[in-house]
Amino acid sequence: MNITKRTRDSLLRTTHLEIDSIVDELRVLRVASLERRNRHDRPPRLPSRKILASVTEGLSAALFPNRLGSSELADEGIDHYVGHLLNMTLRELMVQIQHELHYNSGLEILSSKDREHSVLITQAFAKKLPEIRQLLDSDIKAAYEGDPAARNVDEVLVCYPGIMAMIHYRLAHELYGLGVSLIARMMSEIAHSVTGIEIHPGAQIGASFFIDHGTGVVIGETSIIGQNVRLYQAVTLGAKRFPVDENGALVKGNLRHPIVEDDVVIYAGATILGRITIGKGSTIGGNVWLTRSVPPGSNISQAQTRHEVFEGGAGI
Repeated sequence: MNITKRTRDSLLRTTHLEIDSIVDELRVLRVASLERRNRHDRPPRLPSRKILASVTEGLSAALFPNRLGSSELADEGIDHYVGHLLNMTLRELMVQIQHELHYNSGLEILSSKDREHSVLITQAFAKKLPEIRQLLDSDIKAAYEGDPAARNVDEVLVCYPGIMAMIHYRLAHELYGLGVSLIARMMSEIAHSVTGIEIHPGAQIGASFFIDHGTGVVIGETSIIGQNVRLYQAVTLGAKRFPVDENGALVKGNLRHPIVEDDVVIYAGATILGRITIGKGSTIGGNVWLTRSVPPGSNISQAQTRHEVFEGGAGI
């Protein structure tokens, strides 16, 4: 049905949506929420997901200017482009770090101490960028050498979701270690929303890591992954159970995710739970459910795994 402009304007004039009352109710709920969290009337701003997406894109372009940056760069202009991009991007990141520090402090205004701390965090992070580039180079090489469908390393860099997830993870992991965990989580979740690969920035992942296909991969916060490890789609490195304290609240920060040693391959759909160790050079078959450690050089298939019933807080 076609509605003319006159008819539409008439409907808007005569339709009463009670917006004012809805705004009032939302304000009451908002104030109650602030009181429950012991927050003042004007809580500090959170870091911006939109700006952090731009920051991550800028950092990616600075790390790989010829492939993820401008397509029209001349050789003699690359250093100038990278320097200019880093200057802008790191300053944007520093402001977001200030927002997180301010939010965590609970103070009305950003303190001079937190302002200085944001500068130190940004400087420390910037110094890690060459090391991050080296690690990403090893990841890209591992993907190229591990996938017969890859024609060249440039294809891997610009096409593979696993590499996009690792760029975000490598950047976020450094920020996580520097104490801005919320920004780190937001950067990781930006990649998660695009690729379907969830890597907690607290996980420790060695060089030459390759996620093939990728969708559905989950890597938990306290996972430790060695060098030259390959995962396929829908692999979970999760927690076997979630312990609670005497008040029934979840215990935070305990070591609850697997350790995967060097040169391990884990095939599609495998679920590995708990603080167990997958020994060096092992192969874990597709759809395996594993809750026990296996020695180096193991080959685990579905027929070799044991069935367990999980009760009382089990999960991933």
